[in-house]
Amino acid sequence: MGAEATTERTDAPDAPTRPNLATVAALAGVSASTASLAFSGAGPVSPATKARVLAAAAELDYAGPDPRARSLRRGRSGIVGVVIEDRLSDAFRDPMNIAMLDGIADVTGTAGLALLLLTDTGGAADIAVAPMDAVVLIGCSTRLDQSVVTLRQRGIPIVAIEAAPMAGVVPVDLDNREATRVGAQHLRELGHERVAIVTLPLGGDHARGPLTAEWEAESSAFTATERIRGARDVYPDAVGFVASGSFVEEGETAGRALLSAADRPTAVIAQSDLLAVGVVRAAEALGLAVPGDVSVLGFDGARVDGYELTTLVQPAVEKGRAAGRAILASLAAEPDLPASFTSVLRVGATTGPVPARR
Repeated sequence: MGAEATTERTDAPDAPTRPNLATVAALAGVSASTASLAFSGAGPVSPATKARVLAAAAELDYAGPDPRARSLRRGRSGIVGVVIEDRLSDAFRDPMNIAMLDGIADVTGTAGLALLLLTDTGGAADIAVAPMDAVVLIGCSTRLDQSVVTLRQRGIPIVAIEAAPMAGVVPVDLDNREATRVGAQHLRELGHERVAIVTLPLGGDHARGPLTAEWEAESSAFTATERIRGARDVYPDAVGFVASGSFVEEGETAGRALLSAADRPTAVIAQSDLLAVGVVRAAEALGLAVPGDVSVLGFDGARVDGYELTTLVQPAVEKGRAAGRAILASLAAEPDLPASFTSVLRVGATTGPVPARR
């Protein structure tokens, strides 16, 4: 081909103007307000008129009014922020987080609200300035105290699932301490005296290692601390190991450390079912029978294939729904809707009498 055929024009006309609601209304032969009502479905527009407007929009390749403009007119974003302690890649490995998010979405979704997932690993400032109408904190630490203050100053409703009491924050509580005490008492009734604890992370650094008195005293993790207290109500001198997350692998690491000791415990209280499964695997790898040589107690009530854990079953989905209802009440300027839930001991195949009693 010759050079003339490959030469590009530099005097091309300007790109066509992007269609808007006014151009759609003009093509459909209706007013702009009628076209707007046809898109929103919020007014008395006949089916024939609505069909004419939508046909004109399709012809012009117009997708509808920009929802951002609508949000500005309403003074709301239509977004509920959900703040999770962990990185999202880690948070979604925990079935309890997924269940709570399902519960929140069940309620807020019917009200036309979207969820924005945030983590406190990106810094408190990111959370405080995020565009949202309300926020749910899930198991977040005291490191978010300043963010809570800033959000309250902005007039943003806050609901906290399993958190220390905070002024102006609607609580959704779980009986972490009492439930763990019930589980520990179950082990006591089976004759166990040497009991160890495998805890969830105690701080934002997600460090791992033997539980010390100093580490326990400095913990910023509300749920983990409450569950430790419940175990200590029955076993005040129990040793422990802090996991870096609620993962099976972390439970296995903790289990190996605790069960390899010369004075190994006869029972282990794990603060999640995933950690409990890891402890069971560690025991089996060390040649110990569960529950013949060591009993293992979990927390959550998650169904884990191949394991019939003794565990404390919590209503995770209902916690999320309660948080969603509290958010809707706050946005409607209705009275606060705090909620409190209890866990139930479910005895499975991983706890039994202390070995000396067999």
